[in-house]
Amino acid sequence: VKVKIPFGNKYLDAIFSVPEKKTTYGVILTHGAGGDMNFPHLVSLAACLASHGVLCLRFTCKGLNVAYRAKAFKTVVEYLKLSDDYKLSGVFLAGRSMGSRAAASVIRQLSQEDNDDDDFIQGLVCLSYPLHRPKLQSKLRDEDLLFIRCPVLFVSGSADEMCEKQLLEGVASKMKAPKKIHWIDKANHGMTVKGRTTDDVMEEINAQVFSWLSENVELEHK
Repeated sequence: VKVKIPFGNKYLDAIFSVPEKKTTYGVILTHGAGGDMNFPHLVSLAACLASHGVLCLRFTCKGLNVAYRAKAFKTVVEYLKLSDDYKLSGVFLAGRSMGSRAAASVIRQLSQEDNDDDDFIQGLVCLSYPLHRPKLQSKLRDEDLLFIRCPVLFVSGSADEMCEKQLLEGVASKMKAPKKIHWIDKANHGMTVKGRTTDDVMEEINAQVFSWLSENVELEHK
């Protein structure tokens, strides 16, 4: 189901992947710095979640400024929360690369405001979280992560040039939130692995995301 979400004087393009049965939980998903909501990984994950009974709303927000992306993400959270079509008990925020930074930023912002959004947001899924720029490991983008209290799942490639394995494990150990890291063996930032098909890698990622969601909320297993 395609929708346009009002954002300032513009609209954000978004697509709902709707499960057959009524759902209580949803995932809001967005893309990295390049691409849009039709990035193959997002399409694959959205289809997988919907087939397992989880509503997925993925949206496009162009712009390379994290604060701007976070503002757009927050607008989408509010939109879904107030939606009459889909009454959800809670959502997980998920993003790929820069999209996951925007999601983390939104969760931190909402947790610092006195409002009831905290209960609505159930967790964060970071696909290829860009912890640092390539070859610039001294400057970590971990400030939002350290403030988050809700459960966090990282799915990263063990050869990701923007997320050195030991550095992410170090940040995770300092986080207050319940967290889990799933390493995709030999995958780079774009989740490509020599000798494996994209579909094969995506199946592994999708399975990890769904099983983690199931551990955190009661989902009906099909």
